[in-house]
Amino acid sequence: MAKTPDNFRDYLETLRIMASYLGPQRSFRSNLEFFLQLLTKRHNFMRAHLVLFEPETGLLRLRHAYSSQEVNEVTYSPGVGVTGQVFATGKPIIVDKLKDDKHFLSLLFNRTDEEMEKLAFISVPVLSPVEANPMTARDILGTLNVDTMGGDRDDLEWRCLFLEVVASLIGNGSAYLQEELSRLWRLDSASTLMQEDEGDYFLFSKIMRHLVEQASHLAQGRAPILLIGENGVGKEFLARRIYKASSRKEMPFVSCYLATLSEEKMLAELVGYQKGAFAGAVQTQKGLFEQAQYGTIFLDCVEYLTKEAQEALLHLLQEHELCRLGGTPFNCDVRVVASTCVSLEQLVQEGKFLKELYVRLNLYNLYVPPLRERREDIIPLAEHFLSQIAEQENSAAGQNSGQTEKLVKRISYPALQLLTQYYWPGNIPELKKCMEAAAQNCSDQVIRAGDLPPSLQTAESTDTENELSLGDAVARFEKEMIVDALVKASGNVLKAAKILKSSYRIVNYKVKKYNIDPRHFTVRKV
Repeated sequence: MAKTPDNFRDYLETLRIMASYLGPQRSFRSNLEFFLQLLTKRHNFMRAHLVLFEPETGLLRLRHAYSSQEVNEVTYSPGVGVTGQVFATGKPIIVDKLKDDKHFLSLLFNRTDEEMEKLAFISVPVLSPVEANPMTARDILGTLNVDTMGGDRDDLEWRCLFLEVVASLIGNGSAYLQEELSRLWRLDSASTLMQEDEGDYFLFSKIMRHLVEQASHLAQGRAPILLIGENGVGKEFLARRIYKASSRKEMPFVSCYLATLSEEKMLAELVGYQKGAFAGAVQTQKGLFEQAQYGTIFLDCVEYLTKEAQEALLHLLQEHELCRLGGTPFNCDVRVVASTCVSLEQLVQEGKFLKELYVRLNLYNLYVPPLRERREDIIPLAEHFLSQIAEQENSAAGQNSGQTEKLVKRISYPALQLLTQYYWPGNIPELKKCMEAAAQNCSDQVIRAGDLPPSLQTAESTDTENELSLGDAVARFEKEMIVDALVKASGNVLKAAKILKSSYRIVNYKVKKYNIDPRHFTVRKV
């Protein structure tokens, strides 16, 4: 480090002032505004601002700035731009001259050509507080950034060191701010998605609620989104959620299952054609892309796209332009949500999928896990399908007054155990078919283990191997009664005790004795 600068005492005085303001009795937001103001007025820093990482979206976003000019609404990806590089590496960066640095993107603020020529830029990491074990690696929360007048390298390094100390002072408050913003973001996302939706799925598992929150955030942009997952995991459901949470929700939503389109007609189906474009084209036909104009198109099983269709989709994404067969190009503004259950990267390596198209589609991707990786969703989904079956039976009974009533009301505990233990290779559609078959098989309004399809059956689970002792039979009956009450009470043990006309203490004891998790019956509708 070079000789101590002339304004070294000013640096120390600023740090003393900042330290005196820190404490639980003061709001961190107001402190942060004051600190950024101090940096500007005492040390001639410009555009001092704090950028924090959003764990939910994986993006960096501006959280506070002290600047006289308007700030642009943009986000950074880790590793992109100077800010993204500092976050990714955890090391400060000094840009001696803005104009000469190819990594400096200048997205948040509009700078003049004169400023780009004269100003330098300093970005330092903001780290999480030190843990009890000082050897524990500290998380990088974001970055503290400033514009400053260019100078010799030694002077810029002193300014950088000073800002690193400032960043350490605000680390604890930044961690709390990040946590608070994450909580508010989750609540806002949930509120945005509290709408009726085709399919009316339940999102009980944490992983699915988190996935829907990510989708809600990505819905605000216009870039393509790629949904990855096995068949039947709910990719179209998620695509519709993205559409309903976007600004395009009042415009068309077009869903296309590409696996059902013939290779010969696929391009014409997607881009449309002009009258006379080919034999049989007796009139002009809009393609699916054009039908989704200003809205969203969902391309399911995008791996089935022919080479010509891939080229047309790539041109649409690059140029926002479409050309019917036999026609002339025109502007087409459509949001593309694609899905796949295979490795597109492998198809690229095999020469079966355009690399440029894969890069475009994979800019933002969401992995939808199979049902076996989110078992918390199995029981709520089974109950949901059961309620649909009951509604259909009620409707049928209303149309035929002479029909004998046979309404399935609940699922027995042994059957619930089988449902949660099964592998579910067919995911949600297989679960739905399973419940339909079980409802047909049951004879006493309760789906039991023996009513489930053979693929779920074992001798032990259906008790065909041994006869139960009296004690075991009583325990099973008691367990089923408790589960039935918990289902009715949506997992509330106190309400379940009232239904059973017992005390909370006894029911709670039985719940623990039989290792029943009440949370499995708390159906949350998002």
